[in-house]
Amino acid sequence: MTETLTSTAEGIARAAELLRDGVLVALPTETVYGLAADARNGVAVAGIYEAKGRPSFNPLIVHLPDVEAAKRYVEWSDEADRLAQAFWPGALTLVLPLKAGSGLSSLVTAGLPSLAVRVPAHPAMKQVLEALEGPVAAPSANPSGKISATTAAHVLAGLQGRIAAVLDDGPCSVGVESTIIGLTGERPALLRAGGLPVEAVEAALGETLETVDGAEIIAPGQLQSHYAPGAAVRLDAVTVEPGEVLLGFGPMDCDLNLSPAGDLTEAAANLFDHLHQLDATGKPISVAPIPDHGLGRAINDRLARAAAPR
Repeated sequence: MTETLTSTAEGIARAAELLRDGVLVALPTETVYGLAADARNGVAVAGIYEAKGRPSFNPLIVHLPDVEAAKRYVEWSDEADRLAQAFWPGALTLVLPLKAGSGLSSLVTAGLPSLAVRVPAHPAMKQVLEALEGPVAAPSANPSGKISATTAAHVLAGLQGRIAAVLDDGPCSVGVESTIIGLTGERPALLRAGGLPVEAVEAALGETLETVDGAEIIAPGQLQSHYAPGAAVRLDAVTVEPGEVLLGFGPMDCDLNLSPAGDLTEAAANLFDHLHQLDATGKPISVAPIPDHGLGRAINDRLARAAAPR
């Protein structure tokens, strides 16, 4: 059975102890719950891939307590410094060249010469990182390709019995995974839209981000089919077909509404929980159009991957 911990001093200490012992603990972040393992322990990291059924060519994000800790594992840059000062701790992941002799398991990077790093803002996650005194690899705490977990109940629904524990600290405030920016090329590149609006990143950098075609997996969350319910998903639905359930946005009649007020921040926070609820009906899911700006870009990215051929 999977142990349920709370965000008390005892729960934090127990989570860190389990991670030191080389087993898996689902931890809350402001974006989604992450399935954590000590990033230096190859056997523990292999357990992430096994528990999730995750392809081994799909790299992981390493979570760290602060900027100085991140600098121990990657080749830092002026652009990284600018973005870290503006947005860390927070929903931003940076992909930078991996430092030689980092001490991390090669499974974390999936053999790539780069590493994805993030300093999360969630207080309980930060406390676990500080108690562990080490880097934590943590993809979303759900079976690979399925809907991400934004509550401890979501984690247990998908991973009960496969992991040692989940640290329950309520629902995630952001609700979609971090924005990933690649800093290994000549120009900064958007590798995944996420919980930090792309426009904010471009404003901090003073330049437009390059985009990648996704043909090659160079960062987490780039699989074409990902975040998928069991049933089919149909996007940009202006009418509902017989037998479908409708995920709405803005003032409208629907089965569940991401944000009746048309608020993209509220919609992002509700996205995965609403998909979990509609998936439980066993019916195909139609989704109303979502504006493609700000956090709407991340929402549409997740929905497109949820609707992709499997």
